[in-house]
Amino acid sequence: MKNNNEFKPFIPADKVIPEFTAASVILGAILAVVFGAANAYLGLRVGMTVSASIPAAVLSMGIIRFILKKDSILENNMVQTVGSAGESLAAGAIFTLPALFMWAEENEAVAAPSFLEIAVIALCGGVLGVLFMVPLRTALIVEEHGVLPFPEGTACAEVLLAGEEGGEKSKVVFSGLGISALYKFVADGLCLFPSEIAWDIKSLKTGFGADVLPALAGVGYICGLKISGYIFAGGVLGWFVLIPLITLFGDSNTIAPVVDKTVAELGASGIWSNYIRYIGAGAVAAGGIISLFKSLPTIIKTFSKAVKGFGHTEDSELRTSKDLPMPVVLIGVLAIALLIWILPAIPISFIGALIIVVFGFFFATVSSRMVGTVGSSNNPVSGMAIATLLISTAILKATGTTGYTGMASAICIGTVICIVAAMAGDTSQDLKTGYIVGATPIKQQIGELIGTVIAALAIGGIMYLLNAAWQYGSDQLPAPQATLMKLVVEGVMGGTLPWGMVFCGIGVAIVIEILGLPILPVAIGLYLPIYLSTPIFIGGLIRWFFENIKTKRSEKEKNAMIDKGVLYCSGMIAGEGIVGIALAVLAVIPLGGGDTLADAINRGLPLGNTGGVIFFVLLLASLIFFSARTKKGKA
Repeated sequence: MKNNNEFKPFIPADKVIPEFTAASVILGAILAVVFGAANAYLGLRVGMTVSASIPAAVLSMGIIRFILKKDSILENNMVQTVGSAGESLAAGAIFTLPALFMWAEENEAVAAPSFLEIAVIALCGGVLGVLFMVPLRTALIVEEHGVLPFPEGTACAEVLLAGEEGGEKSKVVFSGLGISALYKFVADGLCLFPSEIAWDIKSLKTGFGADVLPALAGVGYICGLKISGYIFAGGVLGWFVLIPLITLFGDSNTIAPVVDKTVAELGASGIWSNYIRYIGAGAVAAGGIISLFKSLPTIIKTFSKAVKGFGHTEDSELRTSKDLPMPVVLIGVLAIALLIWILPAIPISFIGALIIVVFGFFFATVSSRMVGTVGSSNNPVSGMAIATLLISTAILKATGTTGYTGMASAICIGTVICIVAAMAGDTSQDLKTGYIVGATPIKQQIGELIGTVIAALAIGGIMYLLNAAWQYGSDQLPAPQATLMKLVVEGVMGGTLPWGMVFCGIGVAIVIEILGLPILPVAIGLYLPIYLSTPIFIGGLIRWFFENIKTKRSEKEKNAMIDKGVLYCSGMIAGEGIVGIALAVLAVIPLGGGDTLADAINRGLPLGNTGGVIFFVLLLASLIFFSARTKKGKA
């Protein structure tokens, strides 16, 4: 282990420069809402979210340094700390809470969760996630510096340290944001071409296509070819192996008691929706649980170290060693637990509150350790949520809390745990960034709490808006993770899950594990329609091209080129998410006669599939151009 006494942060502990300022908090709060909304839209569409820390840092450098004419690396760090909280809280909320909206849609006697209920649940989970991370900071960030890499936290610190390049980098992010926003408006606002292009493959009795959208290609580029290839492999398994086999052997039969229609009547999309999706759900659930079991040695090690060192802090005289006081942390955790139990807006009993505290601290430890090892993008938060739902639903059922009441309580418990895990992971990355640049931990922790409050107040409105515009579970907003959580709770509580297909998915996951491949990316590709995994794979191919192209540029220049592509893709994801929210607003503004403002600007897809292909190629060309572009403007 590295001797941490030798480590010196960029800003020494005895030097004080502007950090927790009004400008940094306000700008961070704005970015928390923007990235929270963008990530909510992305997660509800494809079941994946992306880290907002690096794009938030780049944007803050562009605004604080070049617009406000201020120069403080710690202010920039505070902006990304507050801003990234919105993305993490949104990820935790949209993976579970849409299940409550879906139940309300299916049953008129059931009410959708209120704005207050969503805000309070999100706030409780977010605050607990930050507070649980405080006693872990010394063990994970300080004592294991040089051991745990914390990929995003370290990368974000490098971006902040390369401050003289901030103006150029922020231009790349804004370029991606603007081009993506325009593209999304033309595709899904004016509807000049379809955002989903598809073809039937009659010889195999299946189909193929792609959602030609910026965020999907951006996700693929950020993940790289390996992860995006695994996702696409899952899609190929579902659409070019399982669907043709089901069609071949099922034909005029109903092969499972899921739907009354025959296989021939369902078609490729119907077979995916009624059969493949359950196989994928089993694979995702098994993948999440297997990932947890494989991580048990590191989980136990970190958990025991955290418990032994609870309340221990470094020399509190040093600015860079000051955390929130342990009495404040303990009182905060106890107060949140009591709120969860007492408040009528949260349908959670005393047993549920106890489950949240115990599992919350455990999974906060798991999440922080996992993020330190593999990064936020590969953090198995969904696996933790599934494990929590299986246990909490079984406990609630055994104690007599059944039916919708029990299922809603289980989802709310799962939501809080999901948000706790996501927020703890994000907080650990931000604290790692702060440790490298020389930030004050207690100020960062307060910044995380501010970002949590802002994001919690915003997420309810965002979720209501998206559901009103497109409805969760629809083709436009499939909410794959929340649908999976809904199936798990229903299966345990009511025995309605087609377990035969779920166990087939578990078998697929076991085969993938035996082959030594990562289960979750392949399982997610199997669970999602191939229209989503295709553009993700294309984005991964573009990154692979840049990583392997033979050029006269040095390795450092090649890495800088790839990093610019990541920043451009981060902008693309944010741009599509923002316009997606704007289009949702237009879709709920009535004009009379049953039409909405969105209907008024719709131009009816005059360009067809060919137009979709052409525009998507132009979008990919812009990604290549901005990645390869030098400061002089030559690609």
